[in-house]
Amino acid sequence: MAAENSKQFWKRSAKLPGSFIKERSKVNTVPLKNKKASSFHEFARNTSDAWDIGDDEEEDFSSPSFQTLNSKVALATAAQVLENHSKLRVKPERSQSTTSDVPASYKVIKSSSDAQLSRNSSDTSLRNPLHKQQSLPLRPIIPLVARISDQNASGAPPMTVREKTRLEKFRQLLSSHNTDLDELRKCSWPGVPREVRPVTWRLLSGYLPANTERRKLTLQRKREEYFGFIEQYYDSRNEEHHQDTYRQIHIDIPRTNPLIPLFQQPLVQEIFERILFIWAIRHPASGYVQGINDLVTPFFVVFLSEYVEEDVENFDVTNLSQDMLRSIEADSFWCMSKLLDGIQDNYTFAQPGIQKKVKALEELVSRIDEQVHNHFRRYEVEYLQFAFRWMNNLLMRELPLRCTIRLWDTYQSEPEGFSHFHLYVCAAFLIKWRKEILDEEDFQGLLMLLQNLPTIHWGNEEIGLLLAEAYRLKYMFADAPNHYRR
Repeated sequence: MAAENSKQFWKRSAKLPGSFIKERSKVNTVPLKNKKASSFHEFARNTSDAWDIGDDEEEDFSSPSFQTLNSKVALATAAQVLENHSKLRVKPERSQSTTSDVPASYKVIKSSSDAQLSRNSSDTSLRNPLHKQQSLPLRPIIPLVARISDQNASGAPPMTVREKTRLEKFRQLLSSHNTDLDELRKCSWPGVPREVRPVTWRLLSGYLPANTERRKLTLQRKREEYFGFIEQYYDSRNEEHHQDTYRQIHIDIPRTNPLIPLFQQPLVQEIFERILFIWAIRHPASGYVQGINDLVTPFFVVFLSEYVEEDVENFDVTNLSQDMLRSIEADSFWCMSKLLDGIQDNYTFAQPGIQKKVKALEELVSRIDEQVHNHFRRYEVEYLQFAFRWMNNLLMRELPLRCTIRLWDTYQSEPEGFSHFHLYVCAAFLIKWRKEILDEEDFQGLLMLLQNLPTIHWGNEEIGLLLAEAYRLKYMFADAPNHYRR
């Protein structure tokens, strides 16, 4: 009887999540000509019951089928896991020995592999509600790939002679009585130096006036206005008609950049919570949508860097004064609002803005690289299945945060704003992985590749090449409707 129950259990559980990965590895051993391409429908059918509600509740864990597991095998497996874990913990300590001249709280290590990085990410990801977090996470050391500083992937010094010249040019522009915004956009397109990025972003977003005499009063007025919204509206988060919005924000904030300790600090999460809630209730046409929480982070980091000289990943924000924190919070709110004003149809009901952009991307790729486009069609990959996130989060889930900040230097200097040029960046980003895409010959492999692209070690150099290609595509197709459409 026990054997029969066991057999039924494994038969019923054959479609658990991850089983298709094993199947894929088996298929890869078959000669190419005999290999049957999987489709979206087959993929969906194989995994449709993987998370059915109540599956686990039906199982009786005290039944004989669960008691027939070999205890010796279980103990041996547990011992092996502990041994492997202890070996992994030794590696970071070796890396630390090479950075003994760096203060302990700001040491940075290189990850041994992407798999190790994933483990670090899962360790630092906090899922508890905000009010239950009492202290900072005990992870002062983070992988090199999570650093936000302006550093190329090659590790080259960020400040060259050319960069010093550019920095001086920025300072002259910003200190003039009336800053020439057209010239500032032209200088910002190839990237903005870290030292002048906060004031440059305020100007480019339209938050700060070009006239230097008006800037101080404008900042004071807008910051007071934001905290007036807090006093007026923030208590309404507990009212019934705002509970769903507040709950979703409350869930999403701890998931924001879980690899970076800065964003897991309770004080930072409270700031994000206020920014997102106030924005949501002031924009009822869209309200809060998952993904908007990501759009706060670049602004927060840039305006924080105005008060912090070292890398900010592990910086304890409680060391800042209340006035500094209020300035960072208000400026992040207003600049994020300016950004969302240009793409709000991405977040209204049914998200029509994203639907249009994904369709435009499909048409554009069909003209740029027909082979890649036909490859997607052959294996029934819909652009919406991978590009929705690219449009919804502005590639923030695909790129390290340092790359997003560099990318936004260019986006803010574009005359049409974020939405127009982002289409061409997405097209260039997709074609960048052309070889890897064409090497995958089933639906599952393609979707797994497109949702986990290996950009974790990217820096300014890679983003510069991506933007150059996007500019070329824009120059060729933006004003050529016959090229753009079929």
